[in-house]
Amino acid sequence: MLVNELPRYEILDESSMQELERGWRRIVSELGLDFGTSEPHAESVALLEAAGQKVEGQLVKLDPDWILEQVAKAPREFDLQARNPERQIHVGGNHMAFGAVYGCPFVREGLERREATYADFENLVRLSQAFPQLDTPGGTICEPNDRPLDSRHLDMVYALLTLSDKPFMGSVTSGPNAEDTIAMAELVFGRESLERTPAIISLINVNSPLRYDERMLDALHAYAKANQALVITPFLLMGAMSPVSVPSTLAQQVGEALAGIALVQTIRPGCPVVFGSFLSNTDMQSGSPSFGTPESAVGLLCTGQIARHYGLPFRGGGGLTSSQAVDAQAAYEASMTLWPTFLAGTNFVMHSAGWLESGLVSCYEKFVVDVELLRMLHEVFEPLRIDEETLAYSAHEEVGQGGHFLGAAHTLERFRECFYRPLLSSTENYERWSRNGGKDAAARASDIWKKTLDEYEEPAMDAGLKEELKAYVDRRRTELGD
Repeated sequence: MLVNELPRYEILDESSMQELERGWRRIVSELGLDFGTSEPHAESVALLEAAGQKVEGQLVKLDPDWILEQVAKAPREFDLQARNPERQIHVGGNHMAFGAVYGCPFVREGLERREATYADFENLVRLSQAFPQLDTPGGTICEPNDRPLDSRHLDMVYALLTLSDKPFMGSVTSGPNAEDTIAMAELVFGRESLERTPAIISLINVNSPLRYDERMLDALHAYAKANQALVITPFLLMGAMSPVSVPSTLAQQVGEALAGIALVQTIRPGCPVVFGSFLSNTDMQSGSPSFGTPESAVGLLCTGQIARHYGLPFRGGGGLTSSQAVDAQAAYEASMTLWPTFLAGTNFVMHSAGWLESGLVSCYEKFVVDVELLRMLHEVFEPLRIDEETLAYSAHEEVGQGGHFLGAAHTLERFRECFYRPLLSSTENYERWSRNGGKDAAARASDIWKKTLDEYEEPAMDAGLKEELKAYVDRRRTELGD
């Protein structure tokens, strides 16, 4: 995984930070948050009331100082264990971990856009395993619509545990689904090991504005009790889920996220959490969500600074785009999101590869485009070493004035690895490019993902353990009536 040692790009001065502090404190204490939708989430509300918070049905008005006391119990950094110990990742500090796209009901393969299947899910896990720039396949890389709704989470967790040996994200669509995820992880890692070091990291979305719904709260409680990591993320599209100003949205984001983190620490002090950000804006002409926008880039830079202020690792960014195709728009909007992701030093990056069409589509070709962007940015954010060797004075002595360095000893010793070698980009001249089929980036990406799947090797797993996982899936599927 990447260790980003370059300086962080911070754009908020002390006065701005103080105003945001004032803003979120007013929101949580005067307006409050709903914990539940049609009725209160009994366990959450009871815990908050016992902690001295003001409860009015499902509405809870929170003491900001109490929130910060709870937040201070969360670890600043933590490890996520993997089935392969060499794949373990560190969340927080200077470390950046990257995961694939998440939550899409459709896939795109070439020119075909269709409902996602379980075969697509397996393929995308395989691609995530194959590319070293991705530290985790994530979780719901796509929604396998050909599997029963009530039990498909079992198939997804099985694929994540068997087709990849990297850390993974758990199911959050209900409390029982979260408990199934934990049970399957316990088969692989053992309960005691999970207690010491989490192997699951799971996304808890706030139903913005100012509401946590029952399904997410059930999953939050299950994972927190098991000491598994949680990414607490307000879902903010300015103009729809938050006001149309970036500062107001930031204040709402802080209030919503810290309130959820405080609840986690009330359930289990010290449970690892990530301050999540999913912040963009609505196109005010069409009402559609917009991604890769200047506003989202500014919000991302601010979020990094805010999370560090509260001593929390944070999530944000990715290769986001509103484009419907793998075209120039898809590339420049993804770049517009990934650059601030790196500049902010984001610790956990979801949607790093494969996101298309405002998150509706997991795209094979876009997956490869995004991996190329990640590879390039990894190079950019590698610290520049300046010493006698890299100054290469001997090469100047050899070549002198008016010569060239193509045949210099310094060049010949290093030419194979001295510069970045692209995975996807073409550097051929026009004639050679034409002879090779004249393929654009999307067509070349199609060749690459297919070749990568052909060369994929499933990571080894004990046959007995794999059968035990399969038996758990089959038993639970029967119990769920599928």
